[in-house]
Amino acid sequence: MEQKGIFSIETFVFLAVLVAVFWLFLSTMGPAAFFKTLMATAHDLLLNTVFFIMAVAVLTGAFAALLDEFGVVQWVHIMLDKLMKPLYNLPGIAAVGVISTYFSDNPAIIALGKDKKFISHFEKWQEPLLCNLGTAFGMGMIVSTFFIAQGGRIGVNLVPAVIVGNISTVIGSIVSVRMFSHWTKKRLGSIHKEVEKVNEKFRKIRKGNAFERFLEAMLDGGKTGVDIGMGIIPGVLIISTFIMMLTFGPKDLGAGYQGLAYEGVALFDKIGKYLYWPMKVLFGFESPQLVAFPITCFGSTGAALALVPRFMEHGLVNPSDVAVFTAIGMTWSGYLSTHVGMMDALGYRYLTSKAILSHTVGGLVAGFSANIIYNLFF
Repeated sequence: MEQKGIFSIETFVFLAVLVAVFWLFLSTMGPAAFFKTLMATAHDLLLNTVFFIMAVAVLTGAFAALLDEFGVVQWVHIMLDKLMKPLYNLPGIAAVGVISTYFSDNPAIIALGKDKKFISHFEKWQEPLLCNLGTAFGMGMIVSTFFIAQGGRIGVNLVPAVIVGNISTVIGSIVSVRMFSHWTKKRLGSIHKEVEKVNEKFRKIRKGNAFERFLEAMLDGGKTGVDIGMGIIPGVLIISTFIMMLTFGPKDLGAGYQGLAYEGVALFDKIGKYLYWPMKVLFGFESPQLVAFPITCFGSTGAALALVPRFMEHGLVNPSDVAVFTAIGMTWSGYLSTHVGMMDALGYRYLTSKAILSHTVGGLVAGFSANIIYNLFF
């Protein structure tokens, strides 16, 4: 914990920003409607969005644990082994990092980075790259399953869009890792260590017979999903509530503000008009409000997913947007909120700014690729 003087300039800057934000809402909505909408929106997000995402995470976690317990993950790793070197310039075992974060979340790569046997296969300059590699695929299964489920809700087949989003994530991750490696090679390329060969013949399993292992793996995976669901509550309730109230206006223009959930000042609608052409070129967004999704992904993909049902209710989202959302949702899955901690945990805090810059570019490439690929083939 660091110390700072009580008369620091940041205190006055914070107060100025806080007053400006409250003035924006209160002067537009009025105090009563503002606070009523604030609570109503957070409550609705908790009941109808957080618990839905948690349900998806529980089922996904159970499925992922079963794939790992019965060797499917290891087989996928073996199949991906020959791709890792030409695509990422990383050893084949790095595929385990892709798989583990895809089925869980960004921080899963930290456990692998701390595993001496795992990290021994990497050269020194390759070790920090695990952060960007893992982050690019964080919450991949949850994001993909969520959008497929949303398609089922509205009666639209979004599977092709989700597949395109996954392919585009790979493209963005390659750009992110390769770009970051430019700096890691400069700083760490001269430091060498012995690199151990991978033994593919054995894998760890739980104790007991096949049925007992099935039950234990399924329940353990489900518990992981509960942890993910609980973990996204602060992000969804705090960030999404704020974003929602910046995105939408009053439900009924004639009646004005009624204190209903999801009413707000429609700031993104106003700002989005000035960013229309950049968004149109990069992501193909037709609605200015959709800029809220990539911005929210910086801090929390769970919070960004919470925006989607409301966008769909307003008819703002098409399948091409879902492809872009899938790519950005995975690639930018909360990386601004996790990158610093992950780089610190891996022991390369001093390279954090380069990692973030590389990953920002990778996310833009992923979203742009999804837009181009989907519109070319569908």
